[in-house]
Amino acid sequence: MPGWVDAASDDFSKRLPAEIKINPILLPLIKRGKNPDIPRIIRDESRKILGAVPKDSLLVVLDVVGKSISTEKFSGLLETWLQQGQDVSIVIGGPDGVSDELLSKAALKLSLSALTFPHPLVRVILLEQIYRAWSIINNHPYHRA
Repeated sequence: MPGWVDAASDDFSKRLPAEIKINPILLPLIKRGKNPDIPRIIRDESRKILGAVPKDSLLVVLDVVGKSISTEKFSGLLETWLQQGQDVSIVIGGPDGVSDELLSKAALKLSLSALTFPHPLVRVILLEQIYRAWSIINNHPYHRA
């Protein structure tokens, strides 16, 4: 990841309280040659992701056709997860997306936007939204909507 991604990600992670522990698991992409077998790559990357997800966590997958929700609604989800003591794994797939197999195992499929973002930026946006959701729950002045 570029340095700015790590810096921004670390910044938002450090702002969060101890009860919201961010444990990023970064998996390398499968190499894509001149004529890549995209369906195979999606399948193999998705299986690696599934293998890295902790067994008892709630699986949330970011996907272009996932449900679009507001920041306030996301805040409500975060509050529920915190109240239940639920570990949550939020998956950002590879540049070609994720497999139907992975999507079928997701408890929730979310879309951050109808726009397409580069994956490093998605990581920063997601962490910012987690921090913003926490700020809403705690009436912190960061969120001023």
